[in-house]
Amino acid sequence: MDLRALRYFIAVVEVGSLSRAAHSLYVAQPALTAQIKKLEAELGAQLLERSHAGVAPTPAGTQLYQDARRLLSDAEAMGERIRRLPQGPEGSVTIAVPFLLTTLLLGPVIAELAQTHPRIRIFVLDGLSLAVQKAVLERRADIGILVDTPSLPGLACQPMAQEDIFLTGLDRDAAVAPLLQAAAGGGLPSLAFGHACRLPLVLQSRRFAIRQSVEAAAEQHGLRLNIVHEHDSVRVIRSLYYCGAGFTFSPACTLAEGLPAQRQQAAAPGQWIVARIVDPALQRRYHLTTQASRADDAATAVVRQCLLAHARSLIAGGQWQARWLMDQAIN
Repeated sequence: MDLRALRYFIAVVEVGSLSRAAHSLYVAQPALTAQIKKLEAELGAQLLERSHAGVAPTPAGTQLYQDARRLLSDAEAMGERIRRLPQGPEGSVTIAVPFLLTTLLLGPVIAELAQTHPRIRIFVLDGLSLAVQKAVLERRADIGILVDTPSLPGLACQPMAQEDIFLTGLDRDAAVAPLLQAAAGGGLPSLAFGHACRLPLVLQSRRFAIRQSVEAAAEQHGLRLNIVHEHDSVRVIRSLYYCGAGFTFSPACTLAEGLPAQRQQAAAPGQWIVARIVDPALQRRYHLTTQASRADDAATAVVRQCLLAHARSLIAGGQWQARWLMDQAIN
């Protein structure tokens, strides 16, 4: 006995005619009749009574009709339940990331996961490095990317990538261009940190990791920063150095954004400078962070792998001028 034969039998009972049932089922009447006879043989009972008006179920046929309807309904419900089962990992995953890295990395990751794992919902917390650290410590984030934080109690931190810090800004008076050192084999030029410190600088406050790194390097080498504007707002800082009011220190992850064409046209005349800081080199290191006491669930593992794969791909492709530090293979 199979479900198809039961469907045929139900159709015959409901229309009261073998010919009409065969027509509605798009099968030949002899094939339909053979299926009914096969059912009767398997059950050892006559299921239909034939007359000049058509067919009607016998008592055994009526019982089969009732049982078959329930059976087919259960089979359909079972199929729906199976089809509704998650196809791959499912759940919500929150990523905490420094806001300067968000533009470069998070868009491609979220877009890919929407295609490959639509049942995973991604939430992003982007902010200052300390805010990212706090979000992971407080378990508000499943995955975090921390700046220059190799270890924290309760967190598993893995070195992910290291990038240089650059000086960027508009050289309105052509005072910076003669100080640049050409890169061996081409590429972006470099500028000694001592020269950079003496330039008019637009920087964020000491709450920000880059400002802290720059000040620490200046203090270590007995240098003084020539800060002409200090604002916390990234937009204000950008507006200032776009218009030539000073220079700023930018990590490599922001270089992909470049200087928008409309800003370039609106800016005062001069050469746009992007130079790697050397003597000493200023660098920052990113660490991928998760809860040490909690193993990744399937959704978190997928997001983590996608995040790492995209970061490494950006570095390999030259879109992110950084060095990959993680030894483990990314599948």
